[in-house]
Amino acid sequence: MAMRAVRPDELTVLQDIERAAGRCFRGIGMPEIADDEPLTTGELARYQRARLAWVAVDGVDAPVAYLIADRVDGNLHVEQVSIHPDHARRGVGRSLLDHLAGLAVREEVPALTLTTFTEVPWNAPYYARCGFRLLDDAGLTPGLREIRAQEAAHGLDRWPRACMRRDL
Repeated sequence: MAMRAVRPDELTVLQDIERAAGRCFRGIGMPEIADDEPLTTGELARYQRARLAWVAVDGVDAPVAYLIADRVDGNLHVEQVSIHPDHARRGVGRSLLDHLAGLAVREEVPALTLTTFTEVPWNAPYYARCGFRLLDDAGLTPGLREIRAQEAAHGLDRWPRACMRRDL
């Protein structure tokens, strides 16, 4: 599947992909996550302008998945990965993560980081298969601690969460 930078006219498509992907959480008893609204187009535009937003596209160049990232404590932090359910379980998410890892290596960034639900099969267990490892409290950088605090304030700690790192 081809990867490319997000275009400004695709921001609402990213929101649609995230809404569709989020519906999977309803089936595992996390309706609040399923109903959580995606980032606004303004927030997504910030990632697009910073060149920290990519899509996986189908044969007609239509986005089917996306990844946005931040720079946190010298690493690239995966802020969001969403795959439309019609394209799930085909390696699309791994391809987006590998795309980001390739960029990080070219920029001499030492690692990718992310935060995730530990008990959701397509979250922490999936990321472990993609080369990420769980971080204990001692391994958290100041930026990751701040992200976790923001997530807790947003109510995400209702379910077990953790930080993960993929060294490059």
